[in-house]
Amino acid sequence: MKSAEDIVRDAQAWWTTEIIDIEPGKIAMRGYPIEELIGNVSFPQMIWLMVRGDLPTAEQSRLLEAALVAAVDHGPHAPSIAISRMAVTCGVELNNAMASAVNVLAGIHGGAGQQCMELYADAAKRIGEGAPLDEAVEAALDAYIAENGKVIPGFGHRFHPIDPRSGKLLAMVEEARAKGVVEGLYSQIGQQVEAILERRKGKRIPMNIDGATAVIYAELGFAPELGRGLFILSRSVGILAHAWEQSQQGGRIKGPMPKNIPYTYAGPARRAVPGKNQA
Repeated sequence: MKSAEDIVRDAQAWWTTEIIDIEPGKIAMRGYPIEELIGNVSFPQMIWLMVRGDLPTAEQSRLLEAALVAAVDHGPHAPSIAISRMAVTCGVELNNAMASAVNVLAGIHGGAGQQCMELYADAAKRIGEGAPLDEAVEAALDAYIAENGKVIPGFGHRFHPIDPRSGKLLAMVEEARAKGVVEGLYSQIGQQVEAILERRKGKRIPMNIDGATAVIYAELGFAPELGRGLFILSRSVGILAHAWEQSQQGGRIKGPMPKNIPYTYAGPARRAVPGKNQA
């Protein structure tokens, strides 16, 4: 039979964390007192600290912040943003609207960054095993297509012929590489993916925001599994802004289209229920 001391030790070990240490009057994040972090650490630096365990350099933080800023919003036609606005008109609070929106950021809408990081990681692994860059990327692309289909995450955009965000982000990666902040391997991999897709398809399919942020997150050493979480942190800003704007504009039970625009009905014509008029 366990002693009272053993039971207390079991209870204390139930949740074990290296992230935060709290006792009455004291809070420390990864060992840093919260009162020293406040006013001295930016929000991107805090994200890095919480997820990675220590503080980034100023240049690392600059790159992370750029990626987070770039992906905050893409308009009310984006499903997650539209959902946040529709939810508000149903009478829910801001937190409910945000949760409803975040819950659709899955594999298809919101998951491309993580998927692209996984593709890059596969190519990087092959390079680490001795394969030349072009062969490694080609093999990684073939493996991805065999498992997931022909749509390559991070390249091409349904709305932008050239994504205005990706060029700036890649230029910042190159600046960081020149300063020795990042190695530049994932930037090379991304550009090689673009070159291979152009050769295979006969037209350029440029890197989009997901491909560019995947380069940054990978260059900074984030695991692919964190890609979607980082995107959600970024897009939550846009979700909050749109939910708040809709709450100020008002409106009740707004659906995805104005009520004067009908949807398409493709079922049978009006017909009688069998036996309805039989005595």
